[in-house]
Amino acid sequence: MPDNSTNQDNDYGKILAEWHVTEYEKYERSKKWYIIAITTALLLMLFAFFTGNFLFAVIIIIVSLIVILHDGRDPHPVDIKIAEDGIFIGKNYYDYDEIKDFAIIYKPRIGVKHLYLNFNSFLKHRLSIYLGKVDPLQIRENLLKYLPEDLERTDPPLSETLSKIFKI
Repeated sequence: MPDNSTNQDNDYGKILAEWHVTEYEKYERSKKWYIIAITTALLLMLFAFFTGNFLFAVIIIIVSLIVILHDGRDPHPVDIKIAEDGIFIGKNYYDYDEIKDFAIIYKPRIGVKHLYLNFNSFLKHRLSIYLGKVDPLQIRENLLKYLPEDLERTDPPLSETLSKIFKI
């Protein structure tokens, strides 16, 4: 792993860009949100029991526990580094050979400023990285040297939009 100095040569080449983000976006939830979430979970549990779908009831319980446990923890800071040979996301390193393409969506009106990485392996899910105060054009120029750009992606994925709406 490269040390913290910018633009230093190492086993992965020169660091071309780096910035810091949080692990995920933590939403402020009101009492109303919790009341609606608990009511929805209880209604879904009732539905599961009346239809005899106990697996669905177990899934609702597991999802509820995950939301409760996740809500009590703060996101950790993550260092993002773009190097000549790959990308560091926290302690994970992704060689450019593993990445299929990238897309940058920059829509400041709706608060979207993300880098999306799509992987060659169907086992690895798309990565969404908040760009923070980094210039998206600089990131694009650096990545174009090593990866193709997905020009068809012009909007954030539906899953991110829904998670923002529902604050999950």
